[in-house]
Amino acid sequence: MGILLTVFQGPLLFYFLSLFFLVERLQCLTSDGEALVNFRTNIISSDGMLHQWRPEDPDPCGWKGVTCDLKTKRVVYLNLSNHKLSGPISPDIGRLDNLKFLDLHYNNFYGAIPPELGNCTELQGLFLQNNYLSGFIPTEIGNLSNLQTLDISSNSLSGSIPTSLGNLKSLLNFNVSNNFLSGPIPSDGVLDQFETASFLGNRGLCGKHINQLCKDDDGGSSGSQPTGSQNVKKNSGRLLISASATVGALLLVALMCFWGCFLYKKLGKNDAKGLAVDVGGGASIVMFHGDLPYSSKDIIKKLETLNEEHVIGAGGFGTVYKLSMDDGNVFALKRILKLNEGFDRFFERELQILGSIKHRYLVNLRGYCNSPTSKLLIYDYLSGGSLDEALHEKSELLDWDARINARVSDFGLAKLLEDEESHITTIVAGTFGYLAPEYMQSGRATEKTDVYSFGVLMLEVISGKRPTDASFIEKGLNIVGWLNYLITEDRQREIIDTNCEGVESETLDALLSVAIQCVSSTPEERPTMHRVVQTLESEVMTPCPSDFYDSASD
Repeated sequence: MGILLTVFQGPLLFYFLSLFFLVERLQCLTSDGEALVNFRTNIISSDGMLHQWRPEDPDPCGWKGVTCDLKTKRVVYLNLSNHKLSGPISPDIGRLDNLKFLDLHYNNFYGAIPPELGNCTELQGLFLQNNYLSGFIPTEIGNLSNLQTLDISSNSLSGSIPTSLGNLKSLLNFNVSNNFLSGPIPSDGVLDQFETASFLGNRGLCGKHINQLCKDDDGGSSGSQPTGSQNVKKNSGRLLISASATVGALLLVALMCFWGCFLYKKLGKNDAKGLAVDVGGGASIVMFHGDLPYSSKDIIKKLETLNEEHVIGAGGFGTVYKLSMDDGNVFALKRILKLNEGFDRFFERELQILGSIKHRYLVNLRGYCNSPTSKLLIYDYLSGGSLDEALHEKSELLDWDARINARVSDFGLAKLLEDEESHITTIVAGTFGYLAPEYMQSGRATEKTDVYSFGVLMLEVISGKRPTDASFIEKGLNIVGWLNYLITEDRQREIIDTNCEGVESETLDALLSVAIQCVSSTPEERPTMHRVVQTLESEVMTPCPSDFYDSASD
């Protein structure tokens, strides 16, 4: 027996050790962590924030965008908004059955909304707006009895609004606007309390909420019933329509494939050559102020060397490159593609105005390159980065003086994208959270929407929080919604960042007062930018008179 034990002792020990390490490996990551890893696997591209999600961690509680319950280590909050995430939403998201807030808005998600979300019965806020989601709204969402906010607006959803959503008794905020939904809006249940704004932009919807009478397929009243030959004709008609739609869809796909190949051949290869294609065919340089010590030939030569490796950012108006000259001077180059044939007619005129403006709080526009395919604007390069990075991503707190001395870039560029006749732009140029409500509904920018965006920026500076900070989203609000709530409680000063020490209360009150006026939900109640500048210069930034605003002008 002793010999037998000696013989098998080695293999048995190896077996048990292997089993031990296998169990340890399986227990390395919690079930919520595994669900999030599967979610990440479905993501095709992003801004890189998911690279920090490591499967070898014991739990996902330290991952960016993830918040866990301190005791149970279960995921209760997932905020991945505005991270350029592209891909379908994994059904594994439904395994996060303790999840209370899911925020995936302003990304590039596509495909269907997974019905497995109905398993997240603790969910209180669901934010999927401003993506490319398609298909039907899952009826399973009606199982989320604790849901207070549901925003799936600005997607490509089709079909009808499920009647099951009327069972969401806790629902306070609801938005399905700007989709391709059709059919009657359910009038039973909680959906009956929401007004027109929740359903706008769905041409196929009908019901009292949008003052649109509902009719059946035959165009008659909803109570009529077809019989006999009417049924045959109706079914034949539907078959013909279905066949026609199928053929039309195939033709459309073929056309899109042809167009995609054409664009790839025409434009795709150009991207690999960087900006050389922009400046290689008769480009010219226009300089402002006469303070660029370079010839046009020197600048164009440098522009030809720029490619994707030199990209330092991308905003609502175009891609930004880092332009380094031989003498060590560095500039920021913003590329704006031509929009239409009439683009040149007013571009130079507007840029001449912008180039003549020099102000301590504006990033200096030094000149531009006029090429056949785009406009390349040359700005001073700010090595300190953006205000967003300084406020929210650096460990060192930004003091008050630094906050109010930030400089504005892209000043006046919205003017270049506007329609000459209507003086409004229908191009989405901006960042979600800063956009006025009417802009989100109509896609049209005006001077009043600019004032709103500036007001949100002021609130961000005052509070030290992003417009879509987690502390707001978990309440189903953004920074403006939170401010409005505080105003009703007469507690508006609570939005001020407590880290801003040594600031006079009169200065903060003046800033807060202007910000409140700027973010009014009624565009007509917002002040003009001229009035905003006057107030800031007289009550906040004295003595810093504006270099370009005349107190008697508009």
